Amino acid sequence: GNFEEGWENSEETTMGVEVEVKTPGDGKHFPKKGDKLSMHYVGTLKKDGSKFDSSRDRGQPFEFTIGVGQVIKGWDEGVMKMSLGERSVLHITSDFGYGERGAGGAIPPGADLVFDVELLKIGDKKLLTQKEYDDFKYVILSPLLTFSNFPLIT
Repeated sequence: GNFEEGWENSEETTMGVEVEVKTPGDGKHFPKKGDKLSMHYVGTLKKDGSKFDSSRDRGQPFEFTIGVGQVIKGWDEGVMKMSLGERSVLHITSDFGYGERGAGGAIPPGADLVFDVELLKIGDKKLLTQKEYDDFKYVILSPLLTFSNFPLIT
C-alpha cells in the first residue's frame, strides 16, 4: 500500500481541505452524516485575506445538516474531522469550494478559501460554558452543602 499512501498524501496538499486545529474540541463527539450542526464561521479569500462572510458579525450561528451536500465539499469533509467545541481553520482549495463558478460578487472563480470555524453543537449536544458548568456543579452539590449545615447530633 505504499503507492496508495504516497498518492493520498500528494493529493491532500494540492486539492481538498486541510484542518488546522486552533482550540481542540472534546475529542469524543464527531459529526456524522445527517447530523444537524450549529457553527460559527468567518470566511476569507486565501489570496488577499478579504472577508466575504461571517456568522460572528451577524451574531447568529449557522445551522445546517452535514454530509448531504447542503454546504461546500470542503465543509462536508473538513467539519467531520472536528470534535464538539473545536475551533479550527479550514484551508479549502477551490475544487472543494465554489470551483470555477465562484459565488456572487464575493468569491471569484477558482478561489481558494479559508474558514475560521467553531463547532458549537452536534444535534442537541454542546459543550458547557464555564458558567453553565459552575451552575450545574452548584445544582448537583448544593443539597450536600445544605446538609452539612445541620447541627451535629451529640
